[in-house]
Amino acid sequence: QVQLVESGGGLVQAGGSLRLSCAASGSTLGLNAMGWYRQAPGKQRELVADITSGGRSNYADSVKGRFTISRDSVNNMVYLQMNSLKPEDTAVYYCNVRGFYNRQYECWGQGTQVTVSS
Repeated sequence: QVQLVESGGGLVQAGGSLRLSCAASGSTLGLNAMGWYRQAPGKQRELVADITSGGRSNYADSVKGRFTISRDSVNNMVYLQMNSLKPEDTAVYYCNVRGFYNRQYECWGQGTQVTVSS
């Protein structure tokens, strides 16, 4: 089983920046994609960005040009640098990892709150 620990959320004014971090530990063999999802009150959870073990990244249109995802595959870390934050970015952000080792697996972090004030 993979354990995920997120950090870096908080309160920031519009236009500000935050950096989220997620550390994966435990049974990380076969780990492939690492990413971030978010869920705002009353809305469905949505993909923010993810990145494969090969370094290919994918972003939601709403964050392109403002957010950057990166990973440290040696230490099983994934980061989300969030710049030019907007009030509509306010949500709980969840770390997500997917992989394959004997079978496919997917794990979620506990979530970290990001609040952007106007």
